[in-house]
Amino acid sequence: MSFVEADKSTLSNYRDIHTEHAVLTWTIDWSKQLVHGSVEHTMIVKQSGLKHVVFDTSFLDIASVKVAGKDAKWTLAERKGTMGSALTVDLPAVKETDHVKILIAYSTTSQCTALGWLTEGQTGPKKHAFVYSQCQAIHARSLLPCQDTPAHKFTYSASVTSSAPVLLSALRVSPPESDVNELGKEITYSFDQPTRVPSYLIAIASGDLAFKKTGNRTGVWADPTELQAAAWEFEEDIETFLETAESLTSSTYQWSTYSVLVLPKSFPFGGMENPQQTFVTPTLLAGDRSLVDVVAHEASHSWFGNNITCSSWRSFWLNEGWTTYLERLIVGRLHGEPARSFSYIIGATALQKSLQEMRSEPRYQRLVVEYKEGEDPDSAFSSIPYDKGSNLLLHLERKVGGLDVFLPYMADYFATFKNTSLSTEDWRAHLYRYFSKHGGDEAIAKLDAVDWQSWLHGVEMPKMEYDTSLADAAFALAARWSKAQQDGTSSFGPDDLKAFNANQTVVFLERLETHPKLSDEIIHKIDELYKFTQTSNAEIALRWFLVTLKAGLYLQEAADWVTDKGRMKFCRPIYRGLAKNDLELARRTFLEHEAFYHAIAVAQIKKDLGLK
Repeated sequence: MSFVEADKSTLSNYRDIHTEHAVLTWTIDWSKQLVHGSVEHTMIVKQSGLKHVVFDTSFLDIASVKVAGKDAKWTLAERKGTMGSALTVDLPAVKETDHVKILIAYSTTSQCTALGWLTEGQTGPKKHAFVYSQCQAIHARSLLPCQDTPAHKFTYSASVTSSAPVLLSALRVSPPESDVNELGKEITYSFDQPTRVPSYLIAIASGDLAFKKTGNRTGVWADPTELQAAAWEFEEDIETFLETAESLTSSTYQWSTYSVLVLPKSFPFGGMENPQQTFVTPTLLAGDRSLVDVVAHEASHSWFGNNITCSSWRSFWLNEGWTTYLERLIVGRLHGEPARSFSYIIGATALQKSLQEMRSEPRYQRLVVEYKEGEDPDSAFSSIPYDKGSNLLLHLERKVGGLDVFLPYMADYFATFKNTSLSTEDWRAHLYRYFSKHGGDEAIAKLDAVDWQSWLHGVEMPKMEYDTSLADAAFALAARWSKAQQDGTSSFGPDDLKAFNANQTVVFLERLETHPKLSDEIIHKIDELYKFTQTSNAEIALRWFLVTLKAGLYLQEAADWVTDKGRMKFCRPIYRGLAKNDLELARRTFLEHEAFYHAIAVAQIKKDLGLK
């Protein structure tokens, strides 16, 4: 790779020495809500005469450090905001290519930002407490001392002692997944991850969990009260998503097994692509399989993100843009090209909102984000890398001649960079190399015609056209309701949505939100006919409340709804909408339920509401 992309979100000296394998030995202390034990790093030296290794840590209690089995001198620097505290360990005399074992005994603390702890009363079965992790982007350093960067990957193995079943982002070695594990009895679970992963893909969950196999290599984990519903929701599609991705990328799924874990409601994301074990929000359990495409996205990360990874958060779009592009290819392959275009239409609405929300910090509107030294990459989290990134790839697909031309390129891209980390510049250099070889001057001329400055570094989204055949009916219904204030509501009825799928209803509401403010009478009539306030589909409910909040209605209903919606896609827009209408209600609702939300969501909601 020709371009060296510095990761400004790590304090470690990962270019001088980096981990090849880590051994985790953990015990979950449920009474204190801590994880304690050790991590042993086997590291390779890249620079002769190196005097020390620097690890990222955040709110960790370091007990001791050994190098090659001997006590070592170490120092923990003062904290640098969200970057945490650099742990510097002195090294003996080393030369390039030497391997060094460093054993660090430590414990997490109550300030750990990677772990979400729930009491037994906050879980469905109410029989045992629950803990889960979210390490992306830079929270792994609060779970273990590590070089917390996507630039380098390592294998890991682990043994975890807990009084409840344990899952890691790795293959469970013992006891087998099919065994029933008794709650309250301490068991040591062992795991192995033979494929190299970046630090942010280390993940753990433990609690009252049950498993159901859904295919030869797939399954679903959930609490026992939700297992049957969760398995029903996903069992028809998981294997199909994997097989379709394999076909589209011309490569085999390399992670052996794939399971979905339905997490408690406080989980801040729709899904997290932890290897072997995708974590998903329970808001996907709509009861009609209408939201399972989120799993298509997380499964696609098995190729892009988990396998081919951005070398710093500056190029995060390489993870999410490629994954969203593959997800939508899967949708198109399974449901037809109009459905693929429809996914882009839905994404375009979220993208425009993100661009608007980020207008005060134009750097965050760009596909390639130039972070400042020590800046928290979570600050730029939005739909921009997902949707602007996937649209860039769609634009390139159209430029070079369509899918018949682009799919072989995608397969070559994957084969070239498999199991590595790369930058935007590396990606673009390969793109030109490939089409120079497979298309010559004509193909290169097409690539040169791309407005690279606007796509990669511009603050707006270049104009794109999509097939609107599945969206037209939703647009038309929204237009009718906008005119209903003059024309009356007698022509509307519950059957208006009879032929709509859930995504068409979402687009109807999104379009309605963009129209001028509707009267109170019209809002109430829509709810009377379509009963959106009672819907079990969280995606529909979110869009409905955004419509009502714009009109200044249903404030308390929206506040009540958001109190158990930890997913940031839902809670942040609702709190912002509430704040525009009744800041006191928004703040009071959040502060009364702050303990429910994950630390990542808490930090962002506090910013949204102007709370310290």
